Amino acid sequence: MLVPNLQHMYYLEKEIIVPASIEECWEFFSSPANLSKITPKEMDFVITSNTEVGKMYQGMFITYTVRPILGIKVKWVTEITFVEKGRYFIDEQRVGPYKIWHHEHHFKKVEGGTLMTDKIYYAPPLGILGRITQPFLVKPQLKKIFDYREKKVKELFGEA
Repeated sequence: MLVPNLQHMYYLEKEIIVPASIEECWEFFSSPANLSKITPKEMDFVITSNTEVGKMYQGMFITYTVRPILGIKVKWVTEITFVEKGRYFIDEQRVGPYKIWHHEHHFKKVEGGTLMTDKIYYAPPLGILGRITQPFLVKPQLKKIFDYREKKVKELFGEA
């Protein structure tokens, strides 16, 4: 078993207060079918697995195609590894553009709605080339994606 070199791991965190209940947020964000609504159009995000099962569950695999960087189309497979309804869920990449991808979605009741926190731990692919491009290509692209998500969430739920 390969153990990742943790000094080559990176972290991104994004918080947003959504003017909605935890139940409303959970209903929307725990549905894989809604992922495309909060993903930038230029990423050409297409779910290829059956999402008619409704809400996610621990052990669920979600497959999609996406163009994360430079317009290159890749297959991405994530597994929902942990779910605590109304509090958090975690998806982890099994196949895809990153060497490591661990994404935590947290929900907490706060005054005015729900605090949603995304915590992403990742390692870019391609060894040293991935590490070299991390600060000016990989990280800015991830930030752009999550800034877009924040904008779309505000459009869908309103401003807090």
